[in-house]
Amino acid sequence: MSEARGVLLPAYVLVDESASMGPYVDDLSAGLVSLCEELRAAPMLAAKLRLAVLGFSDDVRVHLAVADMRQETNLPRVTVRGSTNYGAAFSDLAGRIPTDVRFLRDQGYKVHRPVVFFLSDGQPTDFGWKRALGKLTDRQRMPAAPNIIACGMGTAQRQTIAEVASRPEFGFIAQRGADLGRAISEFFHALTASLIASGQALNSDHPQLVVTRPEGFSIVLDEVTP
Repeated sequence: MSEARGVLLPAYVLVDESASMGPYVDDLSAGLVSLCEELRAAPMLAAKLRLAVLGFSDDVRVHLAVADMRQETNLPRVTVRGSTNYGAAFSDLAGRIPTDVRFLRDQGYKVHRPVVFFLSDGQPTDFGWKRALGKLTDRQRMPAAPNIIACGMGTAQRQTIAEVASRPEFGFIAQRGADLGRAISEFFHALTASLIASGQALNSDHPQLVVTRPEGFSIVLDEVTP
């Protein structure tokens, strides 16, 4: 068997582009630009990552297909439209991630479990989102099922974010009444720190996903149900 070209961590940034995010579109774009510039400034780490940026509302728009940030020159910019369809976002990822992983493996890389960084300011407006999430996170049916880091703010509820996060310690919620522009900025700071630390960890004997809590956010706790 030939030796792998290297190891990769595919990372997906999935941001809410529903109408309620309208006042914060510049904050979202600024966060994305900062993320891309930070990765380009650390090419040794960027070599371990493949980044995709998606926006969701009534549908999903690809602002950056899974890319090597050492070579990508375009900066993703978000748009704002429609409602908050979580189901559309999770269904898109369930189709997209296996294809991306297969593509990277075919290029000769060893691929670690993908990670999704999810940000929303509201509750889902569709009724099928839990079923779509279940398909996305079912590791029996989908071996490349991702880890999901879920961050909520605005009217997003703790219980909802806890359900979206793939592990209890991966769900974060901003304080009620927090400035959303600042919360978005802290989300991207934490995202960048998480990716850089995870990229560094890929070089160790014990590679791991490192998750940084955004400043001003607390870890959500899910409710135990019968």
